[in-house]
Amino acid sequence: MTIAIGDKLPTGTFRVMTSDGPAPKTTDEIFSGKKVVLFAVPGAFTPTCHRNHLPGFLSHLDQMAEKGVDAVAVTAVNDVFVMDAWAKSSGGDGKIMFLSDGNADFARALGLEMDASGGGLGVRSRRYAMIVDDGVVSWFAVEEAPGKVDQASADSVFAAL
Repeated sequence: MTIAIGDKLPTGTFRVMTSDGPAPKTTDEIFSGKKVVLFAVPGAFTPTCHRNHLPGFLSHLDQMAEKGVDAVAVTAVNDVFVMDAWAKSSGGDGKIMFLSDGNADFARALGLEMDASGGGLGVRSRRYAMIVDDGVVSWFAVEEAPGKVDQASADSVFAAL
């Protein structure tokens, strides 16, 4: 079953990079008592994700904060070291939370995993975006094709706020 508007996010643990190295960060720590924009990409550094999806969220950070968003986070089925390198190279370090879902546990719990083995990428997350209010999904969009950024774009999220 795929997550839907009105559903509470499943409990889970991501990996994030800290000054002391990789550390766990739970869904409760990220979403409880906050309005968070969460978006997912099939892979850090992949062309559509790196050039078309992430930059829109970086450019809308201030406007989203003005609309009451406490944090913006991106997740991908990549290890924490890749996510940290992507944060630094994209200019998103310290601005967006980069959440590693290295084993696709969160993607599976949402019902949003996809098999990208044909392209040599293994199991990945589908591309989506959601607005989460205190752990509950209040807006949600998922792309039908992994190379598209229409429904789950930063512009679509901003329009929904």
